Amino acid sequence: MPDKPPARLPPRGPVTVPAPPVAAPDLNPGLPPGPAQVRAEAAEAGERVDRFLARRLPALSRARLQALIAADAVHRDAAPVRDAAESVRAGAIYTVAVPPPRPARPEGQAIPLTILFEDRDLIVLDKPAGLVVHPAPGNEDGTLVNALIAHCGTELAVGGEQRPGIVHRLDKDTSGVMVAAKTEVAMAGLAAAFAGRTADRAYLALVWGCPTPTAGEIEGAIGRDPRDRKRMAIRPHGGGREALTRYRTLRAWASGAVSLLECRLATGRTHQIRVHLAASGHPLVGDPVYLRRVPAQARGLEAGLRDRLLDFPRQALHAARLGFVHPRTGATLAFETPPPPDMVALLAALDAAEGGAREGQP
Repeated sequence: MPDKPPARLPPRGPVTVPAPPVAAPDLNPGLPPGPAQVRAEAAEAGERVDRFLARRLPALSRARLQALIAADAVHRDAAPVRDAAESVRAGAIYTVAVPPPRPARPEGQAIPLTILFEDRDLIVLDKPAGLVVHPAPGNEDGTLVNALIAHCGTELAVGGEQRPGIVHRLDKDTSGVMVAAKTEVAMAGLAAAFAGRTADRAYLALVWGCPTPTAGEIEGAIGRDPRDRKRMAIRPHGGGREALTRYRTLRAWASGAVSLLECRLATGRTHQIRVHLAASGHPLVGDPVYLRRVPAQARGLEAGLRDRLLDFPRQALHAARLGFVHPRTGATLAFETPPPPDMVALLAALDAAEGGAREGQP
């Protein structure tokens, strides 16, 4: 595990604060609610679908249409449009499912937060698995941003309207330490720390197999998977941004069938650890996106343990440590949290199976 931080601040426990509702303006002016349909004429065949739809539905910009395509909200006949650059087909009916308007700024919602540290500039918390960081299509509310607005009130007035205070993010089903900014000083300083790679970030990752070597680096540019817009992929021939993950093996079970890694990020790309480990042949246990078949390492495990690992309902990834220099005071802050109960129980099951196997040896 990482070295102990220079200072450890105890959690303040769950905090819930109600917030008044915010009126929602019309964010889709000129467009009726619900699906919009257009039929492509012969003269429009071959045009990029985002350009075609932006011209036929002028209330929607190309950028908005590209976001809707990425969210599977645009269909050609019955098939989802996967790429904004797809060519229009003559006679096809294109359906755009425009979601209902949402507030320009999310509403505060009384959602419990486990706060590790808070002052006038920033707030550090332990995000549970299952909590989305900011509103997005499919997750309009019930997010960390909604909880922060309720807790911080008018103090949380930095950053974009939809992502106030957010400097970095964790995937919905990744748990662990996060920091959010409450002032411009904190926003600028923390953004610089993450961009300049001076923030200390360590993750615990339970993976299939055991990497060789047991410690090293995984490097590969990451970009959107051209075959599935909901996935990221290593893009060695362009279309990706440089990414580097450092890892070391902390523990292995069942002759290397499953391993616990500590991963440190030199960059911060979307799904970086998940993509790099899957590409190296060691996908995260439970990963619903990058683990698409039963791993070979699972076949030799005892049936009960194998089923427990294969049925784990999320990626077994926890942001265990976050360290940075306080943007205003210059103090070095570092925070660690243990994995959540579901991951602890899975690690205990691995330990128990390992102990039972040793006892059964002659």
